[in-house]
Amino acid sequence: MNDFLNKIIPIILIFFMGYFLKKVKLFKKEAGEILLKVVFYVSMPALVFRSVSQVQLSFKFIYLPLIAVSVFFATYFIALCIGKKLKLSPQTFGTFLLGSMIMNTGFSLPFIYSAFGDDGAASVAIFDFGNALLVLTFGYYIAMKYGKVEKAKIDIRKFFLLPPIWGLILGLIFNLAKIPVPEIADNFFQNIGITTIPLIMLSIGIFFSPKVKNIGRLLTVIFIRTGIGLVLGFVLAAIFDLQGFIRTIVIICCGAPVGYNTLVFSSLENLDKEFAANLVSISILCGIIYIPVLLHCV
Repeated sequence: MNDFLNKIIPIILIFFMGYFLKKVKLFKKEAGEILLKVVFYVSMPALVFRSVSQVQLSFKFIYLPLIAVSVFFATYFIALCIGKKLKLSPQTFGTFLLGSMIMNTGFSLPFIYSAFGDDGAASVAIFDFGNALLVLTFGYYIAMKYGKVEKAKIDIRKFFLLPPIWGLILGLIFNLAKIPVPEIADNFFQNIGITTIPLIMLSIGIFFSPKVKNIGRLLTVIFIRTGIGLVLGFVLAAIFDLQGFIRTIVIICCGAPVGYNTLVFSSLENLDKEFAANLVSISILCGIIYIPVLLHCV
């Protein structure tokens, strides 16, 4: 538990630091948008490339990314049906969909690593391959679709020029072709990539408003992402007859909090940024409570 607290508390403190810096007027919301652009165009591609190029891709564990893909689309369609009945603006609807389907496996990782070590971290990485693939493709498409100007066409060329997509593609090429990454390059990508979570948490703090608006919409998204996600995790773990720590990891990842990219994409594509920041921050605060419970009880 001490190891877990040592990893999680600093992440939470960065969130509060961002909020404090905004309150003392050192940072404005525009600073949060700049930080998120640094994440999307610099640190995230490095993180994606390094993670994908090093993860052990094996057909033995093909069910892990398949489970991630299944949960991703299941929560998307559920959110699509519910969201249409709420008559949301396009910008809020886009954020509503992103928050419901993007799993925050990055936040869950320190919990799992503290409990299961390297084997747990490797399992999360393989599971997250399916999640990350859809986040950077279908997820960003949704952000562009609902963030675009009315009647304007989506610029597909913009999609293929996304740095995280190229990080994913190059990571796959290096992995499948077994091309070794030079130590200097690996250290370079590692040093850039590790800034992703701190920068996102700082941005969440800057965007966060304690006067949460539209609490019903917020709780609906968190229920879909976490509540329904957990149910799907239990069901899929039973279908694939998973046992031991793999079962626990799958259930936790399926019910992970709202993903960081909900805010990143909302900022980049002019969706509802305040709603996105509140979703991510409230969901993470809930995750601090329920993920340790799941680790001990599942």
